[in-house]
Amino acid sequence: MLERVKVWTEWAATGVEVAAALVIVAAVVLALGRAAVALFRPAAQPDVQKESLRLELGRWLAVGLEFTLAADILRTAIAPSWDDIGKLAAIAALRTLLNFFLQREIDGHKARQEG
Repeated sequence: MLERVKVWTEWAATGVEVAAALVIVAAVVLALGRAAVALFRPAAQPDVQKESLRLELGRWLAVGLEFTLAADILRTAIAPSWDDIGKLAAIAALRTLLNFFLQREIDGHKARQEG
């Protein structure tokens, strides 16, 4: 029974990683399309247009990172060793920092747009 749970958890983690890859690929394709539009039809404020594009891509990358963190948590839940737990903690800390700084940029961008 435990082996079956491990196999299913590994499959679930792989599925979540595939979902993360799909989210990231879709975000990049969308950003490339928006970048092409920005290149050939710049807005009245091209810097705002570029910053908006970059932040939207960043938001989707953060979503992808959350999916990969979920996959790492699933894998660690199967049979955690102290080494696995340490790696997960390091990965979670890095992703948390990335999300924190991304959110700060998003908040700054919103404040500049409103002000």
